[in-house]
Amino acid sequence: MSRVAILVDLGFFLPRYRTLMEGDASPSHTAKQVATTLFKTAERHVAREHGEQLYRIFVYDCRPLDKKAHHPITGRAIDFSRTPLFAFRNDLHRELVRMRKVALRLGELAEDSRWIIRPESLRRLLKKEITLDDLTEDDVRYNVTQKGVDIKFGIDIASLVYKRLVERIVLITGDSDFVPAAKLARREGLDVVLDPLWNHIAHSLHEHIDGLKCYWVKRDGRTRHAISRRARPNHKALRNPSGLRRESVNRLSAAHETRSR
Repeated sequence: MSRVAILVDLGFFLPRYRTLMEGDASPSHTAKQVATTLFKTAERHVAREHGEQLYRIFVYDCRPLDKKAHHPITGRAIDFSRTPLFAFRNDLHRELVRMRKVALRLGELAEDSRWIIRPESLRRLLKKEITLDDLTEDDVRYNVTQKGVDIKFGIDIASLVYKRLVERIVLITGDSDFVPAAKLARREGLDVVLDPLWNHIAHSLHEHIDGLKCYWVKRDGRTRHAISRRARPNHKALRNPSGLRRESVNRLSAAHETRSR
């Protein structure tokens, strides 16, 4: 019986979830519903009828921003610990740690957080289509970066590889920072599969995986799942066209956006 580990970058998962699964749906989903969809997405990669079993689902994220800051445009004081995003992220973490076979790995937020102008607004500003006086509250966002997440990810991969805990690793991410860990796993003989949730991925990720598999329904509804030639398995289960039950999710208003580094 072969074992499969699923590693999920939550900072990548949530934006793709909003893009592909929520649309303009209402009412908003609870943290429990989002956690359940994440678990189902991971489980779809395990072909139990062909002898595979789930070893564990590793989820990587950081604690939500809880500091206070003043908005540079309006001067309004913002307490991020009282935002809907803070409450949602904490609730989601609580739901994940209660789930069987799920391990939550939390990094920290870097101290160099700051307000930045959104790229499209900055482009218009540089082209002199607008002036500084034209900027509105929505033209800037509070930018924070994670730290420690990549290290936790790499340590888990190394442990899985050198202790021979699994035979296959599935990465749900689009971050090329995880390439060194994927290379290590492949060099040691593990099968490494990437699920980018239909997101475009860098060439460096293509080069260091054994295949791509996506199970979510695309927004155009034309494709339920795809398996690249390199990943085409002996498992008939992975050719089963029955996709995940599509669940609607309302847009989660973000007071800040997190990117991994």
